[in-house]
Amino acid sequence: MWAMSGKSSRAALEGITLETMVTELSVRIGWEAMAEAVPVRCFTHDPSVKSSLKFLRRTPWARDKVEALYLREMARVPVPNRDGGR
Repeated sequence: MWAMSGKSSRAALEGITLETMVTELSVRIGWEAMAEAVPVRCFTHDPSVKSSLKFLRRTPWARDKVEALYLREMARVPVPNRDGGR
């Protein structure tokens, strides 16, 4: 797997909020897998989007890891059809 430079990964995330990233990851891979990839308490103990956002906004290293996880997962997992195939 190739690594993106900080500048190009930021460009890939332009327009995507941290809330969107956390929500999409929690739906696609679940809190348990998120905790395995980024072992932080907000993912392991009573996880929620709200608690995760509070922590990640104050912790740059963890936010960077979540952004990288989001980019990997979005490249790997196809986007589900939200309208039920209609």
